[in-house]
Amino acid sequence: MRILVTGGAGFIGSAVADAAAGRGHEVVLLDAFLPQAHGTEPRSRHRLVRGDVRDFGVVRGLLDGVDVVCHQAAMVGHGVDPSDMPDYASHNDFGTAVLLAAMHAAEVSRLVLASSMVVYGEGRYRCPRHALVRPAPRRASDIAAGRFEPRCPTCATPLEPELVPEDAAPDPRSTYAATKLAQEHLAAAWARQTGGGVWALRYHNVYGPWMPSGTPYAGVASLFRSALHNGEAPVVLEDGRQRRDFVHVTDIAAANVAALEAEPPRGELDALNICSGRPRTIGDLADELARACGGPAPRIAGGARPNDVRHIVADPEKAARVLGFRASVDFADGVRAFAHAPLREPAAIGRGER
Repeated sequence: MRILVTGGAGFIGSAVADAAAGRGHEVVLLDAFLPQAHGTEPRSRHRLVRGDVRDFGVVRGLLDGVDVVCHQAAMVGHGVDPSDMPDYASHNDFGTAVLLAAMHAAEVSRLVLASSMVVYGEGRYRCPRHALVRPAPRRASDIAAGRFEPRCPTCATPLEPELVPEDAAPDPRSTYAATKLAQEHLAAAWARQTGGGVWALRYHNVYGPWMPSGTPYAGVASLFRSALHNGEAPVVLEDGRQRRDFVHVTDIAAANVAALEAEPPRGELDALNICSGRPRTIGDLADELARACGGPAPRIAGGARPNDVRHIVADPEKAARVLGFRASVDFADGVRAFAHAPLREPAAIGRGER
C-alpha cells in the first residue's frame, strides 16, 4: 500500500512510518517542521515533504495513488493558557477538515486518525452504593486539603476507578481534548457523507525515544526525564497516585500498522483504545525514571493543574479483538530504556506539532 502519514517527521509519525515501511508499505510523509517541535529538520529514509496539512493544494497533490491516510499531525499537550485556543483549533480541527476535503477530492476512502484518551475526561468510576456514576467535579478545597479522589455526586463517597470502554460518554477537559473530540466528529461526518471508513486510535500516555523535550507541551515522561538529566528531582503533583496507562511508542506504531492494514467499517468511525490496560501511577513513573537515571527521588508537590483528571485507564480488549493488537513493551523495561534514549530538542519553548 501507499500511505500518507501527516506529521510524519514527528515523535509518533516517524515511528509509524518506519514500522509501516518495515512491513513493505510505501510511505509518504508530510510535516510542517514547526521549530518548537523540531530544533533541526530531521533526516528520513522515506519521501518527506515540508508542508502544512492546512494547505489544500499541498495535501491534494500528495494523495494521488495513496490507499490510506494516517493522520498524526496535531498540536498536542495541555498548552499554557486559553491564548493557545486559536492555534489548537487551527492545527487540529481546521487541518483535519482540509485533509478530509482533499481526501474526498482524491477519492481516498480510508483514514487512521490519531485520537487520544483525553476525550474521556475523568475515567470510569463505581460507587459502592450507586454503581457506575459520573464523578462530581473535584473541589478546590478538597485538593488543597490533600483529598484527591473523585466523589460520588449523590453520596460524596470516594469512588473506585475502573477500565474505560470506548462507548463511555466523552467529557473533554482541556482545549487539546476538545479539539481531539472535534477531529473524531469531523472524521465521522466525512465517513457518513462519503462511505469512507475511519479507525480512531485513542492513544494513552505515549513515551519513548525522540519525544520532544524542553517544552510545556511535552508529555509527563519527557518532563520528568528532562528534570532528572538536569540533576533535579521530578515534581509530582497531587499525591502521585493518579493512575495512567503508559504505552511505548513502538506499541503505538504497531497499533497504527494494524489499523492501516485492516479494513475499517464503511460509512462510520470506529474508536479503539490503544493502551495496555495495566494501570500505573504517575508516582510509579517518576520513581522508575529516577532509579534508572540515578537521579534524586521525586518530590511530591500536592496541588493539581486546572482540569487535570485523577484516573484514566482504559479497556484494551476491543483493539485486541478487531485489530489483533496488544501492547507488548513491559513498563519497567520501557522506562529503563527511555531513561537514556535520545529526545528531540526544540528550537524554542512554545507551541509544537506532532
